[in-house]
Amino acid sequence: MKILLLSDDLMSRVRIESSWKAAGAQLLKDDSAVEPDLIVVDLGVADALECISRMHNAHPGTGILAFGPHLDGDAFRRAKAAGATQLVARGKVVEKVLARIAGGG
Repeated sequence: MKILLLSDDLMSRVRIESSWKAAGAQLLKDDSAVEPDLIVVDLGVADALECISRMHNAHPGTGILAFGPHLDGDAFRRAKAAGATQLVARGKVVEKVLARIAGGG
């Protein structure tokens, strides 16, 4: 599974990426020419909604999973309106994507 992770939080990013890589995922860079199987966007990124909209337009057939604080329902609603196909609490994002990796998609 090829995953594009958009997050500015370096410590979380390293932990998240290492978990997914250990499970067999390939992590892509934002400027990669390879089509991702999944796009994961941290709602803590300053331009998260713009990123979701841009990724939705650039990769219309690719699922976009947005994650953030579980209590921020407004951010989740805005992410959904911008094109996110799945929403998950920050503390569950690693496990949610690991389950998709294990399931092959």
